Amino acid sequence: MIKGNLLNVFTEEIYPAEISMQDGIIKCVKPIKEDLKDFILPGFIDAHIHIESSMLTPSRFAEVVVPHGTTSVVSDPHEIANVMGLAGIDYMQRDAASVPLNVFFTAPSCVPATHFETSGAIIDSAKISALLENDDLVALGEMMNFPGVLADDEEVKAKITAAKKHEKPVDGHAPLLSGEDLCKYIQAGISTDHECTLNEEVIEKRRQGMKVMLRQGSSAKNLKDLIGAGGDFIVSDDKHPEDLLKGHVNMMLKEAVSWGLDPIKAVEMVTINPATHYNLNKGLIAPGKDADLVVVDDLENFNVKRVFIEGNLVAENKKPLFFVKPQKIGSSFKLDQKKQEDFEIPSKNNNERVRVIEVMEGQLLTSESEGFLEVNQGQIEPDIEKDILKISVVERYGHERVSNAFVHGLGLNNGAIASSIAHDSHNIIVVGTNSVDMVDATNQLVKNKGGLATVSNGQTTSLKLPVAGLMSTENAERVSLKLSTLQKKVECMGCKLQSPFMTLSFMALLVIPQLKISDQGLFDVEKFQFVDVVKS
Repeated sequence: MIKGNLLNVFTEEIYPAEISMQDGIIKCVKPIKEDLKDFILPGFIDAHIHIESSMLTPSRFAEVVVPHGTTSVVSDPHEIANVMGLAGIDYMQRDAASVPLNVFFTAPSCVPATHFETSGAIIDSAKISALLENDDLVALGEMMNFPGVLADDEEVKAKITAAKKHEKPVDGHAPLLSGEDLCKYIQAGISTDHECTLNEEVIEKRRQGMKVMLRQGSSAKNLKDLIGAGGDFIVSDDKHPEDLLKGHVNMMLKEAVSWGLDPIKAVEMVTINPATHYNLNKGLIAPGKDADLVVVDDLENFNVKRVFIEGNLVAENKKPLFFVKPQKIGSSFKLDQKKQEDFEIPSKNNNERVRVIEVMEGQLLTSESEGFLEVNQGQIEPDIEKDILKISVVERYGHERVSNAFVHGLGLNNGAIASSIAHDSHNIIVVGTNSVDMVDATNQLVKNKGGLATVSNGQTTSLKLPVAGLMSTENAERVSLKLSTLQKKVECMGCKLQSPFMTLSFMALLVIPQLKISDQGLFDVEKFQFVDVVKS
């Protein structure tokens, strides 16, 4: 039994109440007449997150977020699915099952995300249908291939049909989609979107009946700018461990309220709204619902005091009350050590006009610019003073393919940084001021079987991510400390981005406009085709 000031998301009232529980289920909720200080809220639900982006296994992720009041997440495992296919999804389910956090997975709709990159697996419509037979998979994961939807791609249509057959919603991914194209996308059966960056985008999508997820991740932070336009869910999408140590859904609630959102409306966006949409027996305090409860001190700071999942006290005073032992899994790396010539861009001219990926701070979007670069000994050279650096993607699934281009906005004045987290196929992505350091950074990741690395002034520093090249089995504190060390190294190398490695990881995401890079070449997302690095 638990007492406190109940925030009732059905009636939007706050009143003293007594909640009794039995066998993990709420038995009764009774109003009482007592002067109580603490508030009782339904357990928080992050309705859209990729656990892999925390660099933590699901069990380690639970260890850090449950004490912040997160009792459930809806997670799209398409990161590990793009690396290891069904075996990767199975790993996520097994590891998640070892801890009390409710992890509801979606069936990843885009493995691979596009056919313009090399991934480690293919999950077709038949496999999607089989996955959706599992009650633990609550939706079809974000349909990033919006061009496929618009072009009536048969395989895309079959995946959406499978979701409808199993009476499960289809999550969306439609950055800047508008007008008749948006109408067709929604008409296909897609009901949510988390990629809004403009107020008018939110308004148009909500007017068309879409449920909009306002995102507040480690790299893409859209909540403050969009909160005035309305929304249905507050989600994180991608969160790094150093941010999770500070808070998770509770932190997003605090920020939303500080920016003017009514506290009750904010709580509804992380409880009743996602619970209703995904048909979860969570997110509500009522007889018959799972006894997932969060006790906080107020509705402004959302400092979490106690957390209950299915009636069990699982965290108190910001500490988990459960044991974590991550599952093990084999390596997924299949590539040889690289050489300097792999990262060169040849030319027979004295200088070249090149396309340049333009990084945008705090956004997954990029734009296209151009630069004029010198050619030295038959190779196009980066221009460090103009911050036009080399960017390369190294294929990791046995084909030994490397593609090279140029990027502006990283700000490195020496060395190189590399990551085996490169959405969504997770080949190695590396940026550097010269090919020699790019080779060293890449080969360190080959040696580590995945992770992050920096090379500066001849010194190599790395963070090992042995689980599919995406996650560590260490706890959030240790991973965060190592990541912080790397990020300080990158800052000393001249980069001013808040989350340089996360920003880097999205430079290979071919479904977010405008100019990106895969292992097969430089890609114009708006034209949905490859383009030459050198402009004619």
